[in-house]
Amino acid sequence: MADPRGFLTTRERQTQARRPVPVRLLDFKDVYEKPDPRVVRTQAGRCMDCGVPFCHAGCPLGNLIPEFNDLVWQGRMDEAVQRLEATNNFPELTGRLCPAPCESSCVLGINQPAVTIKQVEVSIADAALAGEGIEPRPPLRHTEHTIAVVGSGPAGLAAAQQLTRAGHTVVVFERDDKLGGLLRYGIPDYKLEKDILEVRLRQMEAEGTRFRTGVTIGEDITWDELRRRYDAVVVASGAPVGRELAIPGRELGGVHQAMEYLVQANRAVAGEDVPGLIDAKGKHVVILGGGDTGADCIGTAHRQGAASVTTLAIGKQPPSERPAHQPWPLHPALFEVASAHEEGGERTYLASTVEFVGEGGAVTGLRVAETEYTPQGRLPKAGTERVIQADLVLLALGFTGAETSGASEQLGLAADARGTFARAEDYAAAPGVFVAGDAGRGASLIVWAIAEGRSAAAAVQRYLGGAELPDPVRASDRGFTLA
Repeated sequence: MADPRGFLTTRERQTQARRPVPVRLLDFKDVYEKPDPRVVRTQAGRCMDCGVPFCHAGCPLGNLIPEFNDLVWQGRMDEAVQRLEATNNFPELTGRLCPAPCESSCVLGINQPAVTIKQVEVSIADAALAGEGIEPRPPLRHTEHTIAVVGSGPAGLAAAQQLTRAGHTVVVFERDDKLGGLLRYGIPDYKLEKDILEVRLRQMEAEGTRFRTGVTIGEDITWDELRRRYDAVVVASGAPVGRELAIPGRELGGVHQAMEYLVQANRAVAGEDVPGLIDAKGKHVVILGGGDTGADCIGTAHRQGAASVTTLAIGKQPPSERPAHQPWPLHPALFEVASAHEEGGERTYLASTVEFVGEGGAVTGLRVAETEYTPQGRLPKAGTERVIQADLVLLALGFTGAETSGASEQLGLAADARGTFARAEDYAAAPGVFVAGDAGRGASLIVWAIAEGRSAAAAVQRYLGGAELPDPVRASDRGFTLA
């Protein structure tokens, strides 16, 4: 355990400081300042000898959280790196992007602020990046098996790394021109600077994983041809299909899916020439949807110089404290103030969009009404309509599933009611074909993607008759996360 009396002597929860808003809006660099190692050590020491560490249940990866907290408190950072990477392939990513359901399950959180587990995790990961903890770990021997992984997001990369380290020849196919999936093109640089991703990709290449970019499976290579070429296939293509809003005026110019906007912005920040760039500079931006994707749009629009940014959410504002129907150790839905929300803009709840209005084929505003809860569901309340000015509207309404058409037609993979690939408990969707991450689970957390990538790799290993690989989670196991 960490400091036996740390949770008594250090009752204050101290998290990583963010750069001042006026400064960070000038660039797309990390919003966080470098943490003070002394503060991180003290905060790790708040981890208590709780007997049953419920944080394990809150973490889909099964990270050994009390153990790495103890090692950080003792200053044994090299050992903390090893302990964390025993369960998590990419802690430098989860430490930045995960909403930390482990902290919701922290036993100390019952009557005190929870341990800053996420901050400790990212500090361990950054210590590895700064030292030698990110060195390649190639296999001692190679097998005769070949495996194709479709998609280079966190699920695909985790599966590929596990299987490469097991000695198999693994090829990752990515349809974009660069690797990383939404890690590269969906997450703004102020949350994840891409040189961090590049370090991990270089490690994987040195370990022997092969990457093929600019290849669309189903077009450049058919799905059935891919299956014939390789002993096993892991489908980790994500769930990128955005939810639409079928109301009058949807066809107007200036109304876009949020991911279309974020992908272009990420490419522009990387120095690429983006024809027809969706730019918020000088525009009144309205974002529909109050989740993480919407928050990413807020921060990006502010950095592009938007005249105003308004977020509309159809439902009620979440509570600030844990509601009774989401008791500890469940991960509650709470009102969140992310870094992007600190930077300005208006957040409006109980707002139903009725119509996009425009002139000359371009959007000029939204007609909205107050949301009314009825037996038939959430409906616009009569007599409450008003028009909000908008030059750019971004739909951040969530995702409806995977792109299943090619694989369904060529491999016979079935789609389930959620629009994702149907699969068995062992992640198998067809003989020799396995589905991991959002492609089978639906849009979820990065920790679930990595956990499922690792588990799918373990299932492939069993299918090929090899030695057992670590298997942190089964597809049917939802733990305590309610994700």
